[in-house]
Amino acid sequence: MDKLPFDPHNPWLELRRLTPARIALGRTGTSIPTRAQLDFQYAHAQARDAVHLPFDHAALNTQLAERGHESLLLHSAAIDRNSYLQRPDLGRKLNEASAKTLREYASTHPGGVDLVIVIADGLSALAVHRHTLPFLARLEEQIAAEGWTVAPVILVEQGRVAVADEIGELLGAKMTVILIGERPGLSSPDSLGLYFTYNPKVGLTDAYRNCISNVRLEGLSYGMAAHRLLYLMREACRRQLSGVNLKDEAQVQTLEADAGADMKGNFLLGPPNA
Repeated sequence: MDKLPFDPHNPWLELRRLTPARIALGRTGTSIPTRAQLDFQYAHAQARDAVHLPFDHAALNTQLAERGHESLLLHSAAIDRNSYLQRPDLGRKLNEASAKTLREYASTHPGGVDLVIVIADGLSALAVHRHTLPFLARLEEQIAAEGWTVAPVILVEQGRVAVADEIGELLGAKMTVILIGERPGLSSPDSLGLYFTYNPKVGLTDAYRNCISNVRLEGLSYGMAAHRLLYLMREACRRQLSGVNLKDEAQVQTLEADAGADMKGNFLLGPPNA
């Protein structure tokens, strides 16, 4: 970001250094400056491109295989991107061929599994391309340490969050987590979302899921996202539920705690008065 001149009469300039939000843009007459307008148009174009970027499942499948992961490629009932965007309901269920593939797999692998990891393009394949593998690298070690059994990684083209419920039910999974591209914002075209469900089955509403949002380099780190997801998974197994009745109360080690500092209160306001 360009260095901004200090203006004691405009404290917004200092705040602008701390956020990607569009504040302190200035003005030219009754309009915003040309540069600010062009920046807005560029961000809007990035968001639109992220929505329409094709899901490169072939490259992702190859990368997963290199890491030793078996995977299955499925497709939702939305036949193309236009139907996916216009008919959200079609993205929430598998097409017949994909459902048949899962039934056949389940028939040859009876007994179910503890966890199914689903990867879907959602509204930003860009987010999936950039962040899925780095996140999985942090998650898979902990999954192995917990001793959970895992199904092949499921790749879903034109998928929405609820498609993981059908996948989990067909595979007899105790838990599902879907990694999906979130709706792009004007400063975050590559935000990855994680949606976790215990005892998945067709027909569940969002009240039965837990969401971890904004997983990206400028947002929630891969390590922190994995930490929160693992907490939810452990608690879900203990309490046999997920969603609104399962709160994310994962303990986060802060820099202050690491240093042994005895500071309490609002970190924005500094330490309390002695």
